[in-house]
Amino acid sequence: MLLIGDDWAEDHHDVEVQDPSGRKLAAARLPEGVDGVARLHELVAKYGGEALDPADVIVGIETDRGSWVQALVASGYQVYAINPRQVARFKERYASSGAKSDKGDAHALADMVRIDRAQLRPVAGDSAQAQAVKVVARAHQTLIWERTRTFQRLRSTLREYFPAALNAYASLALTSTDALELLIKAPTPAAGAKLTRTQITAVLTRARRRNRDAKAATIQTALRQQQLGLPEPLTAAYAATATAHARVIIALNEQIAAMQEQVKAHFRAHPDAEIYLSMPGIAEITGARVLAEFGDDPTRYASAKARKNYAGTSPITRASGKIHTVQARYVRNNRLADALQTQAFASLRASPGARGYYDKQRTREAGFNPALRQLGNRLVGILHGCLKTRTLYDEATAWSHHAQPQAA
Repeated sequence: MLLIGDDWAEDHHDVEVQDPSGRKLAAARLPEGVDGVARLHELVAKYGGEALDPADVIVGIETDRGSWVQALVASGYQVYAINPRQVARFKERYASSGAKSDKGDAHALADMVRIDRAQLRPVAGDSAQAQAVKVVARAHQTLIWERTRTFQRLRSTLREYFPAALNAYASLALTSTDALELLIKAPTPAAGAKLTRTQITAVLTRARRRNRDAKAATIQTALRQQQLGLPEPLTAAYAATATAHARVIIALNEQIAAMQEQVKAHFRAHPDAEIYLSMPGIAEITGARVLAEFGDDPTRYASAKARKNYAGTSPITRASGKIHTVQARYVRNNRLADALQTQAFASLRASPGARGYYDKQRTREAGFNPALRQLGNRLVGILHGCLKTRTLYDEATAWSHHAQPQAA
């Protein structure tokens, strides 16, 4: 058996090779790419011999994605993706000075897979289709987050010099393309006051808005309201800034729509899509996000509890001395937690069983978020059972033991 610590960087990898007793066999800096992987295989062959089974090569690295990791997995090596925070805490047993080096990190990673391998999680053996869903689902969500950030910058800018625009376009949503087109057409209070109802209606017509005449009249009235003004050079500077933000949001809207179609297409092509879509509160986008973060490796979660722990929906217990508390998990996969929260909220209208379970938690004086989190935890367990048995969600089966109180 060989233990390898791999401290990766953008263009190179520092590796250390150990034997099962912890003796250092080799240390090297390998380039990223084909040449680096080839040299790593040479080190394995040199110190492991021809009879070494690839499964007896244990690699610790601080990432679970990328072509390098995929190459290691394809070679048959056991690859463990280790959280950098875990590595930092592990290194404290060597010294408390806080010293850091790439070689030291590689040594710590090799020691971790040798000593604490039972406590670590190997890289999941997800299918290529599941990984594709993960790539597009995360990209789609990241674009939405970026649009939100840009919108907050735009809103802050408008508050400084053109607050009437916020009131005027509130009925359209300022992130909508038609509202942004009107803002670009008239980015200053003076230009906004000169917008005619015909110009506004034309933009609303292209966006296929309903009640266009009434909306145009409301927008025109709001834009012509008196407001405190700023010096002309300052107003022009703010207008240029707002226009730039508006154009960025329009571009993001286009890319979000295009990426959304990619998410749906990749998700529908996955064999587990039908099971996910059968769950209450899950549509194509939410289902794609949940599938992307859970993966489709059938051996990754040994039980429903393991899946719930990974999801971050199950509580944690903190017991020390006379103190004993049960708390929510705050260290978790935020993308997965967001998708499960969305599913749980949507399921309140889609599933009578989910609604009844949620109401039961509220009668126990649980707040909105704790009750929703407990419902999400229950839904994760149901999903695990459906995936394990390869069956679709059934309302009666899922909530049968909650429908009637159990006998004493």
